Amino acid sequence: MYDDVAYETDDGIAEITIDRPEAYNAFTRETVLELNEAIRAAREDDGVYAMVLTGAGEAFCAGADVTGMPDWEEMRMEEYAGYLWAVQNVVRQLRAAATPSVAAVNGPAVGAGCDFALACDVRIVGTDASLREGFVNVGLVPGDGGAWLLPRLVGEAKAKEYLLTGREITPREAVDIGLAVEERSDPAVGAREFAAEMRDLPATAVRHTNRLVDPEQSFEAYCERAIAYQWECVNDPEHAEAVAAFGEDREPEYDREYA
Repeated sequence: MYDDVAYETDDGIAEITIDRPEAYNAFTRETVLELNEAIRAAREDDGVYAMVLTGAGEAFCAGADVTGMPDWEEMRMEEYAGYLWAVQNVVRQLRAAATPSVAAVNGPAVGAGCDFALACDVRIVGTDASLREGFVNVGLVPGDGGAWLLPRLVGEAKAKEYLLTGREITPREAVDIGLAVEERSDPAVGAREFAAEMRDLPATAVRHTNRLVDPEQSFEAYCERAIAYQWECVNDPEHAEAVAAFGEDREPEYDREYA
């Protein structure tokens, strides 16, 4: 289906893998387009209840593949903006998805690759993982969302420590500052387990809860949305089944078709 991205679904979980291991999963324009398509496919598939994003081989994503980049000096600003918009749209899609996403950070996640991991709802880091914005080290700004995402995840002061120096975030640091849920020797397994845990809960409640986590909204806006979402949940057959299963001390059985 794709050249630079592997896309698989199994028991309601879509696994999206950046598949350029020979380049540490550094992306080209084509990779970015395929990644956007794969995320969109997962978001639009009613049989997908959670997403896992990872990289093939020893890296999560080393950012942009500089060997395949166009000559910026020959481009108009509008052309560059179009390219950068497509990279940003990976982050945009992950942030906007009601379907929850888990990043299995199996190795270095650098620059935009770091931002792809930050855009996921949850991160599981491997023992060989590292996260690094690193844009300042090459004379650039975090153009893909990092300076917006990181302060919301770890606080402004801690985020600036990493953003303004390009310092690496180690697996232990990622867990300690709340950026990652846990460190695992095999983060892909951990990510699938976490995704399965979310998949097995009432789907409408999970998706609407994910939508409600929005630090930009006011409390009153939150309350209005919560009323609408809660009303949808209380009329959802999966809510009724979950309550019945709890009362009968059994596992719930939802009427679903998994992708």
